[in-house]
Amino acid sequence: MTRNWQDEEAYGHFDSLDLSGLAWECLRRNSDYRATYPQMRDGLRSPAAWGLRFPG
Repeated sequence: MTRNWQDEEAYGHFDSLDLSGLAWECLRRNSDYRATYPQMRDGLRSPAAWGLRFPG
């Protein structure tokens, strides 16, 4: 993940994202989410706390 948020080439794909794609790009950059992800993956925390929904 690039750290230079002003690099237009690194973020050019944002123009073609739908709403869920944009939400994912923002969420994956969130350090709190990245710290919590292993616990969600292992079933110890709920993804719903982050507003995530999965069809099922």
